[in-house]
Amino acid sequence: MNDNLFKKAVEILTANDRGGYTVPTAGLYPFQWNWDSAFVALGFAAFDQNRAWREVETLFEAQWDDGFLPHIIFHVDDPGYFPGPSVWRTQKTPATSGITQPPVAASIVHALWEAGGRDNHDRLAAIYPKLLAWHRWFHRYRDPLGKGLVLATHPWETGRDNSPEWDAPSAVIDTSQVEPYERRDLVLVNHEMRPSKDDYDRYLAILQFGRDHQWDHALIAEKGPFRMIDVGMTMILLRANRDLLSIAQALGREKDCEELRKQIKLSEKGISYLWDGELGAFCSRDIISGRSSGIITSASFLNFYAGVGDALQRASLITNLDRISARVRYLLPSTDPDFKKFNSILYWRGPIWAVINQMVASGLSEQGYQSYAQRIADDTCALVKKSGFYEAYCPLTGVGTGGAEFSWTAAIWLHLSAQDRGGKSFVKGAA
Repeated sequence: MNDNLFKKAVEILTANDRGGYTVPTAGLYPFQWNWDSAFVALGFAAFDQNRAWREVETLFEAQWDDGFLPHIIFHVDDPGYFPGPSVWRTQKTPATSGITQPPVAASIVHALWEAGGRDNHDRLAAIYPKLLAWHRWFHRYRDPLGKGLVLATHPWETGRDNSPEWDAPSAVIDTSQVEPYERRDLVLVNHEMRPSKDDYDRYLAILQFGRDHQWDHALIAEKGPFRMIDVGMTMILLRANRDLLSIAQALGREKDCEELRKQIKLSEKGISYLWDGELGAFCSRDIISGRSSGIITSASFLNFYAGVGDALQRASLITNLDRISARVRYLLPSTDPDFKKFNSILYWRGPIWAVINQMVASGLSEQGYQSYAQRIADDTCALVKKSGFYEAYCPLTGVGTGGAEFSWTAAIWLHLSAQDRGGKSFVKGAA
């Protein structure tokens, strides 16, 4: 274990701790973000199990009555952040956004439970119905095709906010009624690493549509200006359903187990809808136009994490991974480096994210692709050692991009260090 980096990672989580919840990084992201907090809990678990559980519990205290879990919880006021609660206007206490994020929480809770020797039964039993309610919300409101796939109604929901997968479906969005705004992110981070004004105008137009319709999620899913079946959210929910099933079994919830098994089977069968035969990869698909995004991203490789893909599909994905690995110094870039809009430092258009690496490497390891699992794990560690705990990293040079002193990057380092005590890999059993 690299003791200095372990200590630094603990210091980052402690500094970003706001008492029950953790901000991604001071200044740039001053509130609690949904999937950020889930991954942060993995980091806390390396040195404070109670605090790890509290992170997730605080997150779910903001859950809406119908099971929806928002992507931002505005626990305190910060007028310098945009868009803040006065823009979202969800009329909730605490104030929240009106969109969600990738449903990784059940998988994180499962990991916390296992890391604690399957103790914390009471806390597990208390959080379980909230996790189930959120999963049911996805199946009720975000599966319009009835295939067990996840519809995203805003690029921010995907967690991969500025991926080029969203360019074509967003290009037709009317931005003429977007209200005036001032971005804080461009003051805090190099503008070359952040989304363009045109992108942000579209983000705000989609937000205003939801707000103007009182965050009626059924209506938004039916008529919203942005409707993509997201490969990342779909794979993450499928894996989360598997982990939630394991929890349900341990808690003796047999009726829930049957429900979850049906959802898992539905997703396993429906996943072929996202297969792009020309590229040999799983890609997101626009249900308004019916077209595949036609772009390989790091999320395309989450099929291993989700446990899906037949032998030929997996072989094709490994072939793509071979090609990509020859084009970059570090894995796994967020966008295919051979794609024309690849940009090694621009938000989600090239940079590497430790949380995606963690999921992809874990899935590759579980499915028997140990060599690539180890490569991705080692590259993640090398990036942290080279540049520190940044939001993301350039796959060509390893330079840090986005925010510094970033909570979920520190959390992934702590998690992998705790697993093998060597700080080199989050692949189980690695030396």
